[in-house]
Amino acid sequence: MNEKMKQYAARMEDYLAQCFLYEEPQKKLFEAMRYSLLAGGKRIRPVLAQAFCELCGGKADDALCFAAGVEMVHTYSLIHDDLPCMDNDDFRRGKPTSHRVYGEATAILAGDGLLTAAFGQLAKAELPAERIVEAVKTLSHCAGELGMVGGQILDMAAEERLCTEQEVLNIQSRKTGALIEAACKLGVIAAGGTCAQMLAAQTYARCLGLAFQIRDDVLDVIGDAEKLGKATGMDENKNTFVRLYGIEACQSLIAQKTEEAVAALKTFEDASFLCELAESLSMRFH
Repeated sequence: MNEKMKQYAARMEDYLAQCFLYEEPQKKLFEAMRYSLLAGGKRIRPVLAQAFCELCGGKADDALCFAAGVEMVHTYSLIHDDLPCMDNDDFRRGKPTSHRVYGEATAILAGDGLLTAAFGQLAKAELPAERIVEAVKTLSHCAGELGMVGGQILDMAAEERLCTEQEVLNIQSRKTGALIEAACKLGVIAAGGTCAQMLAAQTYARCLGLAFQIRDDVLDVIGDAEKLGKATGMDENKNTFVRLYGIEACQSLIAQKTEEAVAALKTFEDASFLCELAESLSMRFH
């Protein structure tokens, strides 16, 4: 699994390294965009897109433009999430956050640039037009007001009060889970997958996304800031799963949702990589 993970991630890194190398006057903007886009990270979303594309009969390269698009949306969301008006974080992936290096205005514009460029990536894919249209619909839904952005506003609105279980699920299924779902679905779309394959990808993604977020909440309490590349304890007063259930119950829920993610892939002949990936993410320390 680790070797295949490295291959998927390296393919994405090579692709992203060629982005925004323009000879234009606004070089500072391109520099800021690349600073965050190439700052490392697990590249989970591009990996998922490529893996599902191969699982559904396509080639990993077929999903590269879609994978780059979802990673650009993810990176823009991190830039904006770190801003003083949002979470006010100074470090991301072990490096100073974009606004600390380039100032708030440039950081906002770098995020805007990445979000816009993401859909340009989808449009340039050498795939049938109907697949590109479906990809645009999927990413815009998952990233926008009904998905990630909607989750962010719900999260901010809930900061001053204690949320119910359903409210926490409403926030996190959008804020974190929506882009993971987009990545999995984009892989199926790139391969021209079936409705049954899309449903399996959706179920896997939703269970994985929930387990991923709960693990994030746990690591904010028990994690090592050096390994995480960002400060811990930042979510102490937020509506997290740890605040809702406690550490022990969260560990059990992570295991349960991981099992459900794995079970969703039984429709495929060999989904061993994605099964192992889900299990690995459930035990990660960074």
